[in-house]
Amino acid sequence: MSESRLLALLSLLQTPREWPGGELADRLGVSRRTIRRDVERLRDLGYPVEASMGSEGGYRLVAGMAMPPLLLDDEEAVAITVGLATAARQPVQGIEEASVRALAKLEQVLPSRLRYRVRSLSGATVPMPAIGGPEVDPEQLTVLAVAVENRERVRFGYRSNDGTAATRLVDPHRLVAAGRRWYLLGHDLDRDDWRIFRIDRIGDLRPTGARVTPREPPGEGAAAYVESRLYSLAPTYEAVVTLHTAVTEVISALGEVTEIDERTCRLRMPADTLDWLGFRLFTLGCEFEVHEPPELAAHLRALAARLTRAAG
Repeated sequence: MSESRLLALLSLLQTPREWPGGELADRLGVSRRTIRRDVERLRDLGYPVEASMGSEGGYRLVAGMAMPPLLLDDEEAVAITVGLATAARQPVQGIEEASVRALAKLEQVLPSRLRYRVRSLSGATVPMPAIGGPEVDPEQLTVLAVAVENRERVRFGYRSNDGTAATRLVDPHRLVAAGRRWYLLGHDLDRDDWRIFRIDRIGDLRPTGARVTPREPPGEGAAAYVESRLYSLAPTYEAVVTLHTAVTEVISALGEVTEIDERTCRLRMPADTLDWLGFRLFTLGCEFEVHEPPELAAHLRALAARLTRAAG
């Protein structure tokens, strides 16, 4: 038996589809009887290959009791290795250690040419240090992911931003990773509307077994919807500031800039937090006066007092 042909057959079967026996035979240049023998050989090696009845007789790889070795091409092996290295720094509780273990096993069997590519990529990349964020239970992510895939309704306890706890009955749609946080996008049955839920605030998660009819959220997809909701829930401010610098020295991307004279200009700059507004104004490197909003002026006074105390 040709080992290269067996690997080629396994590579085809790892594609998530059913392959007619005749198509496999044509692709590999052998008879259907040879395909049947090769399939039996793969089963002996622990690969759960399922055959369907019919004139064509299809084959597909299904989930088994144990995970046999995966067959990866060069690009897939590099992508998984880099992905594991990235996952080791993510705020999913416990996933760092598991990612490191899996990464060590994969690097041990990588060919030298791929190991060099991976190490070159890692050496040329400087990750930002992890900033504290809420940890997410990976088991909870897995339960929700399975519920999304199976279109299964879930029930869970949820703690809102103000600390209020309530039980929610939700048709889950997608999991969305947004920066250092994970969100569940789903249709809340009690409110008859789409909602987003921070997964670190979910507790007592239980699939109900009820299958749901799939539906799509408004907008251009799950990520776009979550992004728009997060922005709509955040407070929005518009700063109106006089800057003591020439209009040509101000980046127009900051907002609407209007010249007053050769050495001063007026800036209107929107932002969702006072911290961001204060930071951007400070980094302009010029004197300025705040006209609006009053919350920004109070924030800057409090910040100045804190800096003065820090400087002694």
